[in-house]
Amino acid sequence: MAAEIVNPRSDSDTGTDRGGEGGPLDSFDLDPAFALHRGGKMAVQATVPVRDKDDLSLAYTPGVAKVCTAIAEQPELVHDYTWKSSVVAVVTDGTAVLGLGDIGPEASLPVMEGKAILFKQFGGVDAVPIALACTDVDEIVETVVRLAPSFGGVNLEDISAPRCFEIERRLQERLDIPIFHDDQHGTAVVTLAALRNAARLSGREIGQLRAVISGAGAAGVAIARMLIEAGIGDVAVADRKGVVSADREDLTQVKREVAGFTNKAGITGSLEDALVGADVFIGVSGGTVAEEAVASMAEGAFVFAMANPNPEVHPEIAHKYAAVVATGRSDFPNQINNVLAFPGIFAGALQVRASRITEGMKIAAAEALASVVGDDLAPDYVIPSPFDERVAPAVTAAVAAAARAEGVARR
Repeated sequence: MAAEIVNPRSDSDTGTDRGGEGGPLDSFDLDPAFALHRGGKMAVQATVPVRDKDDLSLAYTPGVAKVCTAIAEQPELVHDYTWKSSVVAVVTDGTAVLGLGDIGPEASLPVMEGKAILFKQFGGVDAVPIALACTDVDEIVETVVRLAPSFGGVNLEDISAPRCFEIERRLQERLDIPIFHDDQHGTAVVTLAALRNAARLSGREIGQLRAVISGAGAAGVAIARMLIEAGIGDVAVADRKGVVSADREDLTQVKREVAGFTNKAGITGSLEDALVGADVFIGVSGGTVAEEAVASMAEGAFVFAMANPNPEVHPEIAHKYAAVVATGRSDFPNQINNVLAFPGIFAGALQVRASRITEGMKIAAAEALASVVGDDLAPDYVIPSPFDERVAPAVTAAVAAAARAEGVARR
């Protein structure tokens, strides 16, 4: 089925010279993905009419001067009389786009536009894609700081590790608006929600589980931190060279920190060694895990193989040994999808004008997301669909309440 194009645009709308009938762009448009993307996926739309000179005098000069003057005198009024409190900047440098890697800022734009329309569709939050032509940490931080007055929050997207950790940390230190790296925290929130429900289905508490994470990049590190915060029994993280442990001499600063708060059991060796007797496998690596390693896990284990498009463990294999199986794909049950988290998290933070997004707010988002499943909990339903209309309101309300409880709300 061809995708519906809500606002079809002519060639003159885009300024594209197609080079005559039968040109290369015509062949692209035979593919529904290219047809959908022609002219981009989003546009700016006014929220007030400009029908005559009276409208013009209010929307622009001279009426706008009154509002500008008031904001200059009382800066907090910017939240009430501009779009600031309802718009997010989606910022990337194009270095870690989907599973495509470092493809550059221009090539990242279709993904950033997609992220922006998901913000609107699922959270009612306006978002603006911003692809930066720089990869230096200092330059990215300084650029975002200078852009910040226009936005109520910043969603960092598809920035490669380990730079993403420092960029997020430094922006959080310098800005008093929510800064959220979705590749880290969105993934972690949805993973925790699914894990809570999988544990509930099996009659266990999360504190009784030992998890193994394959992948020590942005998502893997954030998931490990969140699982520890949520009280998991133990969690070990593995990279290409094996389990991240204090005895290794090849660790980056971030991985040394991970070694310090994970792996209480002191496991060393390979990922396969760590999986023996483990209760949970969480894959965010894009690697492949052998069937024998999955078979060595504890009875009633959970396998969350989230690499796209090829899960670390194919669901057909995982179902032989695991009680609950989740992937990152939409064509299998239990999709671990960030869109379940980031729209509601930002909607809740913006609603109360939060100065930042705390661990408590993220935990609250995970708990709210898990609660949507309710009594319908089943092995093939431990996480709701992104199209479940209960998701965003539940997450929004929970995040707003947590922000107030933690003292970061300003309204």
